[in-house]
Amino acid sequence: MSGPAQVPMMSPNGSVPPIYVPPGYAPQVIEDNGVRRVVVVPQAPEFHPGSHTVIHRSPHPPLPGFIPVPTMMPPPPRHMYSPVTGAGDMATQYMPQYPSSQVYGDVDTHSTHGRSNFRDERSSKTYERLQKKLKDRQGTQKDKMSSPPSSPQKCPSPTNEHNGLVKGQNASGINTGSAKNKSGKGKGGAQVDAEIEEKDEETKAFEALLSNIVKPVASDIQARAVVLTWSPPSSFINGETDETTTVPDLYGYEILVSSTGKDGKYKSVYVGEETNITVNDLKPATDYYAKVQAEYNSIKGTPSEAESFTTLSCEPDTPNPPRIANRTKNSLTLQWKAPSDNGSKIQSFILEWDEGKGNGEFCQCYMGLQKQFKITKLSPAMGCKFRLSAKNDYGTSGFSEEVLYYTSGCAPSMPASPVLTKAGVTWLSLQWSKPSGTPSDEGISYILEMEEETSGYGFKPKYDGEDLAYTVKNLRRSTKYKFKVIAYNSEGKSNPSEVVEFTTCPDKPGVPIRPSVKGKIHSHSFKITWDPPKDSGGAAISKYVVEMAEGPNGNKWDIIYSGATREHLCDRLNPGCFYRLRVYCISDGGQSAVSESLLVQTPAVPPGPCLPPRLQGRPKAKEIQLRWGPPQVDGGSPISYYGVEMSPVEKDESREVYQGSEVECTVSNLLPGKTYSFRLRAANKMGFGPFSEKCDITTAPGPPDQCKPPQVTCRSAACAQVNWEVPLSNGADVTEYRLEWGGVEGSMQICYCGPGLSYELKGLSPATTYYCRVQALSVVGAGPFSEVIAWATPPSVPAIVTCLQEISDDDIESSHYSPSTCLAISWEEPCDHGSEILAYSIDFGDKQPLTVGKVTSYIIDSLQPDTTYRIRIQAFNSLGAGPFSHVIKLKTKPLPPDPPRLECVAFSHQNLKLKWGEGTPKTLSTDSIQYHLQMEDKNGRFISLYRGPCHTYKVQRLNESTSYKFCIQACNEAGEGPLSQEYVFTTPKSVPAALKAPKIEKVNDHTCEIMWECLQSMKGDPVIYSLQVIVGRDSEFKQIYKGPDSSFRYSSLQLNCEYRFRVCAIRQCQDPVGHQDLVGPYSTTVLFISQRTEPPASTNRDTVESTRRRRALTDEQCAAVILVLFAFFSILIAFIIQYFVIK
Repeated sequence: MSGPAQVPMMSPNGSVPPIYVPPGYAPQVIEDNGVRRVVVVPQAPEFHPGSHTVIHRSPHPPLPGFIPVPTMMPPPPRHMYSPVTGAGDMATQYMPQYPSSQVYGDVDTHSTHGRSNFRDERSSKTYERLQKKLKDRQGTQKDKMSSPPSSPQKCPSPTNEHNGLVKGQNASGINTGSAKNKSGKGKGGAQVDAEIEEKDEETKAFEALLSNIVKPVASDIQARAVVLTWSPPSSFINGETDETTTVPDLYGYEILVSSTGKDGKYKSVYVGEETNITVNDLKPATDYYAKVQAEYNSIKGTPSEAESFTTLSCEPDTPNPPRIANRTKNSLTLQWKAPSDNGSKIQSFILEWDEGKGNGEFCQCYMGLQKQFKITKLSPAMGCKFRLSAKNDYGTSGFSEEVLYYTSGCAPSMPASPVLTKAGVTWLSLQWSKPSGTPSDEGISYILEMEEETSGYGFKPKYDGEDLAYTVKNLRRSTKYKFKVIAYNSEGKSNPSEVVEFTTCPDKPGVPIRPSVKGKIHSHSFKITWDPPKDSGGAAISKYVVEMAEGPNGNKWDIIYSGATREHLCDRLNPGCFYRLRVYCISDGGQSAVSESLLVQTPAVPPGPCLPPRLQGRPKAKEIQLRWGPPQVDGGSPISYYGVEMSPVEKDESREVYQGSEVECTVSNLLPGKTYSFRLRAANKMGFGPFSEKCDITTAPGPPDQCKPPQVTCRSAACAQVNWEVPLSNGADVTEYRLEWGGVEGSMQICYCGPGLSYELKGLSPATTYYCRVQALSVVGAGPFSEVIAWATPPSVPAIVTCLQEISDDDIESSHYSPSTCLAISWEEPCDHGSEILAYSIDFGDKQPLTVGKVTSYIIDSLQPDTTYRIRIQAFNSLGAGPFSHVIKLKTKPLPPDPPRLECVAFSHQNLKLKWGEGTPKTLSTDSIQYHLQMEDKNGRFISLYRGPCHTYKVQRLNESTSYKFCIQACNEAGEGPLSQEYVFTTPKSVPAALKAPKIEKVNDHTCEIMWECLQSMKGDPVIYSLQVIVGRDSEFKQIYKGPDSSFRYSSLQLNCEYRFRVCAIRQCQDPVGHQDLVGPYSTTVLFISQRTEPPASTNRDTVESTRRRRALTDEQCAAVILVLFAFFSILIAFIIQYFVIK
């Protein structure tokens, strides 16, 4: 590259896109008259790109601001026949693609007389020499066609323009002979120059062969298409045919078409190896000229003569949508331009509209030759859709695109500035209000714009919608941002609100490093230090907080320091204790997490003094029980040993009475009424601590001795006399005696307490053994009990019968029992008072009492139904009859009812609802008839399900597709009726559960993938899925997939259309009877809107695809700019008319 190359760039956002340049070059941006150009200049003067030179395209002048360089030329299209040779083999990342809007080139057309140049004598000899060499190299012809030639090939053919880009040139095939000589001087010698000259003559001879081609023939001419046919180049030279000439089997062809005249600009429409093609996309009623150009092994011949043809006429082209020329609150004025008439004059224009209904139905509102029309009698801010078509002698064109125009309204006023509702570390929640004077039902949208000062890109939109609040996310912590809001409706945008500035919150700081000990650890103190966290969270650390917990596993943390310094002295500690310390920091962003804890243990010391031992209970006459606690200070080591010393008060002779680890002891062998002194000391692994203070304790006098066993004399079966003697008092007079007695030796009660020496026991049970003992008490205390003695009372008549009651019908096992004529009673056997019970007498009315044997239950039969009886009973033994029991009233029951008919009224896979009888589902509790429903279990036994007055019952928690047996019986006061016959009911199979809402992922513009959760098979039955969709405004779902997969790719999407998807599971029951599908409930509906996705430009695409894409994007941008300008001027004109004319 001999000089800098200027590359004009176009960017939609005003910034320069990235430029990829060859190694050794650097891009520089130069702005000239508002246009930014990228200049590619070499970085070092010693960089030489080989034999590549600047291409001079004569006779056309070079393009302003753009010098094509071989290394910067785009690669040839993939459908080009000629291979890439020479420098064309360079990697595509070093070949940037440039916008087509800055590259222009005309096709050089050659007159037919220029083809006679090869017929001179020199060309004929050169051609014959070329044919001879081709014959010698016939064996290697295929290798030469499949690989690039070793020497550069000259291509004098004119350049063609295809879609605005130069086509047909190869970077390796356009080097001039002088450039090749300069690059080959290093090889030296005349031999190289002779070889280059010989190859140049061969190339010219082959070009002459390729130039001998006749013009194409046009056939089957239509309005927009034509068929072109041609023949390969002829080997006939100067009227003679060389039989030794080897003609290639396959040529490459390029078809050039022009619509601007025979000598106008030609456009390449085909490159390939076929000899006939159909050219489409032509203009009707237009004169065209077509040429063919042959190519072989990157060598092109001269184009043939031009073949002329004229396309047929047809209906007009589809017109552009009508544009609005003027609008008021009650009218719309539309204008349009005439489309191409395609060879026949347009007779009329047809304008249709939907009358503002928005239902998609159009009707004609104008038909004529005028190019504008005014629609009146409209409502303010009313939206109407229009479409236009044209008509000539050949028919009517298609309708234009539908356009929506509104009558005049007014743009919203400037809204108030947004308000910060809540701020976070990476987000800001903003809220704004409607502009003042805006009706409540008017639809207004808002644009929220944000600017970050450090970015330098200005305000950028962050939200566009109808909501009055928005949360801006993905922000940086502790950063200032500016915001403004713009309101707009169908009439235009308001002025931006005043700019406000908000700042995101700082983040909480990181975790500090674990603290460490500084210096020596003492018994009561040590010093710690710590380092700040690596991440401050965007704000300065305001203070550090140190927490401490006692024990190696302590969880009670106390704050011992809070400040800005990073060290602290921990004092007033206990020796030999473990302490855990941790630290966290606080900033404006919050509180950090706590650091790892540091475990420190202080050295231990001997324990401190104990408290004096204390008396445990009352002092006794000969012993004292002492108890004490551990010292308040254990010195940091567990207490392992205690020592107790005792000395009389009147003597100073001490002796150790206890040594051990317990905290209590009993000192015995003392004298009553004496005073003794005691003191205590404790020891740990570090040694003994000091003695405690002395404690003086006095012994007490002794209680009386044990009494002798008492003497008992029985006076009757219910009365006895007890006597005892006075024991030794042990220095204190006996003040009272305690007599205990009872029926069990280990459970006796006090029956007498007083100074007497005898006591009479009354209310005793006959023929019963009793136990008793006696104890003496004095002011000192109670002496021990005497030995226990036992005696028995004489026998008597039986006691009264208790617990006389009726036996329930469920507890009676007799088959002859009938509740209508029988009464069953039971009672407990009374005490026989030492004589065995022989019989019972039952009194139940005016009849003679009924005597029964020694039993505890009896069935009284032969009674009247529905009759009340008064019953009482008494017991007999050998000594006589006992008293009667209490009276109970019993009534016989009427006859029981028959069982009702059982039927199933509702069922599901887990429950069955059963009904019986003719009553209502909920019967009052006063119903005299009760029902007992039973079901057979797994073991074949019937178990009770329900007992009550209702006529329905729902059996739950059943298994699906299972048969169950039921029976029922009716009950009333007379008892339970007979069981009904067995009824069999079967539960159906369960349907699958509802699925969660499906997930949708977009694959491309017309394809999306729907995924849903997968269910397991249900008891061996497979599960499939049904996917349904509603497209647009359809009212019914359509099934698009049914199968076992859990995803489906839907490839019929339309752009800017709403799709609603839902899915359900289907259980396929594999029954022997037949196949059955059980459809489960559908999931919630998921909305999906298909939108166009603009793929980014690729530097590795071929030239034709890249050029078409860029041209399409440029047209869209131009259309958008024109539409914006047109809307702006329309609003301005409407405002001027509203302000100056109407007002």
